[in-house]
Amino acid sequence: MMSLTSANSGVSSTSSSSKKGHSLREKLSEMETFRDILCRQVDTLQRYFDGCADVSRDVLERDRVVEEDEDDFPSPRTSGELVHNNNGSKEKLFQPVSPKGVNGIDFKGEAITFKATTAGILATLSHCIELMVKREDSWQKRLDKEMEKRRRIEGGYKSTLNDLKKSHYRGPDYEEGPNSLINDDEFFDAVEAALDRQDLMEEQSHCEKTRLHRSIPVPSEDLYSSTGSHRYSDKVEEMVQNHMTYSLQDMGGDANWQLVVEEGEMKVYRREVEENGIVLDPLKATHSVKGVTGHEVCNYFWDTAYRNDWETTIENFNVVETLSENAIIVFQAHKRVWPASQRDVLYLSAMRKIPAHNENDPDTWLVCNFSVDHENAQPSSRCVRAKINIGLICQTLVSPPEGDKEISRDNLVCKITYVANVNPGGWAPASVLRAVAKREYPKFLKRFTSYVQEKTAGKPILF
Repeated sequence: MMSLTSANSGVSSTSSSSKKGHSLREKLSEMETFRDILCRQVDTLQRYFDGCADVSRDVLERDRVVEEDEDDFPSPRTSGELVHNNNGSKEKLFQPVSPKGVNGIDFKGEAITFKATTAGILATLSHCIELMVKREDSWQKRLDKEMEKRRRIEGGYKSTLNDLKKSHYRGPDYEEGPNSLINDDEFFDAVEAALDRQDLMEEQSHCEKTRLHRSIPVPSEDLYSSTGSHRYSDKVEEMVQNHMTYSLQDMGGDANWQLVVEEGEMKVYRREVEENGIVLDPLKATHSVKGVTGHEVCNYFWDTAYRNDWETTIENFNVVETLSENAIIVFQAHKRVWPASQRDVLYLSAMRKIPAHNENDPDTWLVCNFSVDHENAQPSSRCVRAKINIGLICQTLVSPPEGDKEISRDNLVCKITYVANVNPGGWAPASVLRAVAKREYPKFLKRFTSYVQEKTAGKPILF
């Protein structure tokens, strides 16, 4: 039989469960104690109810016998009527019946004990959860530290391994070339590690330096409305017309173009082309940038005064010749990415404003870069001369402002189409070139457009 007094140990366990500093094992022991208390209460109640069931059967049997006696000898008697037994003594005809062995159960005490026990279980369980959460947080912190330590060690190992490869693999047989002994996987791993180091250095330099906000006067739009008069005028006009005819075509219905990257508004397509073992994959990317105009994007892309701000792969460059106000010839040497050979390009860069055929046509600007030859920038044995044909087409879409408000940068969206045909030359593996292009082109487009947004923020709009 359970009572409130018999559960004092359980209640004291409840109070002890709220104390801090107890281990999880102690809390589990307290819950086992609470479980034993509840089991004893259930056993006590079960015995009581079994006794009640036995009493009910006795009462029913007695009533049945009494009814039969009354049918034989009809004489009304009350339940408290006295009768004489064989010994001549008096006793009641029907004794009060109660369950055997369950007299004196304190139901109020049992209810209080039950409530206290369940409250103790909940409190202890809550404390157990709290202890497990704290232990999990502690293990998570240790795991984070170990992961960070592992990352640093792996980075150091990779860097050391590349340095050892460089020191061990000396000579043309262990660099890009027709007889290279480095397989495609090793070549790609080395190139990727070098690009990762360049990205890290660029991030650090970007955090440490503050870009100079130069105020460079922008020439009149009339200067960009025509090709100008120089020896490459016809070639520039041909390139402009080709880009406006073919570069703006939708890629959706052409099965030859593969969608290789899709990030938000940016999509990058590629068409696999090889010639004499050299990868010549044409690439096309589309993107939408808010808050800038096509004139602004093309101006920052074409003007060499801003080149080092956003182009991180250049080692050095110089303007070889100025053909007109909107056309220049540029020599550009790119940083070497071991084990690939260093590359340079010599190209004509022209910027044009495309006239609208009707009032519904968007404001369109274009920059085209294509390889040329020049006597003052001949190919050298130190670098592999790459050939390029690149077009950047920018269309400005303006949403009407509300009421009589002036147009702000919130009303501007620049639709960008970037096409690139690059012949890298040399003997770099095709799989490596494609993997690097898939990685670098989207990164370049995001970096450049973010730079333009940063430079134009808060400035007057240049349509």
